[in-house]
Amino acid sequence: MVALSASTFPRLRANIEVAMTTLRDELETLDADTLEHLHHAGFDKDRLLGLAATLGADAGERDRRNRVAGDVRAPGADDLLSMPPEGSADHARLAQLGEAAISRGELAFIVLAGGMATRMGGVVKALVEALPQRTFLSLRLMENANASAKAKHMIPLWLMTSDATHAPIREALSAAKAPAHVRAFMQNLSVRLTPDGHVFLDSQKKPSLHASGHGDLVDAVRRSGYLREFVAGGGKYVWIANLDNLGASIDAAILGKFIEASRDVMVEVCEKAQGDKGGIPVHALGKLQVLEEFRLPKGFDATTVRVFNTNTFLVRADQLESAHIDWNFFEVEKKVDGAPAIQYERLLQELTSALPSAYLKVPREGRESRFLPVKDHDELARRKDAIRAVAEARGML
Repeated sequence: MVALSASTFPRLRANIEVAMTTLRDELETLDADTLEHLHHAGFDKDRLLGLAATLGADAGERDRRNRVAGDVRAPGADDLLSMPPEGSADHARLAQLGEAAISRGELAFIVLAGGMATRMGGVVKALVEALPQRTFLSLRLMENANASAKAKHMIPLWLMTSDATHAPIREALSAAKAPAHVRAFMQNLSVRLTPDGHVFLDSQKKPSLHASGHGDLVDAVRRSGYLREFVAGGGKYVWIANLDNLGASIDAAILGKFIEASRDVMVEVCEKAQGDKGGIPVHALGKLQVLEEFRLPKGFDATTVRVFNTNTFLVRADQLESAHIDWNFFEVEKKVDGAPAIQYERLLQELTSALPSAYLKVPREGRESRFLPVKDHDELARRKDAIRAVAEARGML
């Protein structure tokens, strides 16, 4: 998350109460098309008003609000699960457990496909070629087709899109003649604000809308009805991964490990490499959960935790459908048409603050890698060989 600079806020505290009296009116009097668009994308006006009431806080106050209180400890060696070696009896047992669940129709797979590849020229990342003539989306479709054929059961594949990617991805699915069990649903939309708490208008004098983070997945998949239908039909487990992380694919033995762990969530974590930053598992507020570094108490050395969250999760479907989650929304400043705009985002890893979670250490090198993120053309070029090796090993080619 991008912190707002302290210099942004002089004079704002005095003005914020005045702005709050008009923000509700501004939201209620948006044009009809915008209001309908927001309504269908799960916009919560009262939530935004509550968040906006904190605008004008100085940097110190915001920092204190973001950080968790109390003792925070690094996980111990016993807190991280590991997979038994491939070829071992234990690995075979777990694979059999996972394969049986898949063949009974108990697994669905969700990929986060809302991203625009801004560092690749502002294109829909799902439609970027990861390999020659193979987009990230087409590789995911092939993986699903092969896994479904092996299981002799269609494994539901759902793509969480955003307002920016929904139409292009739907068109690509249609062009690819994707089967009926492959579906798209759109994450939430919200409204950007000015730093003093008014609706932010873009250069066309229209309200600036934004997706509010991959934490939207829970509300959005519930709104779609796909999850409710899946659970009613006997579905039990949902795998969630970033679309561009092709290493995070269906693995029957890992599913077996999750089933055996008897937790509501299992998070894949991997060893940090030089420069890596991201959410890390720590003991905080009475549970082992994933926290971003900006949420850790001052003085806590994040480098003492040698693993971090890959944003890949296995979740019990009934809990994903029904659990109550008190989401934290974090204040983020963006530049829109050259001007500062405020938006609020939430993180999917907060599942671990609400639900009992296990943590599985996974590899990030070689054909077994489960972490192959791609952020720009240079990273894609560096990872081409690894992506091809993984794609060949996982039935994507």
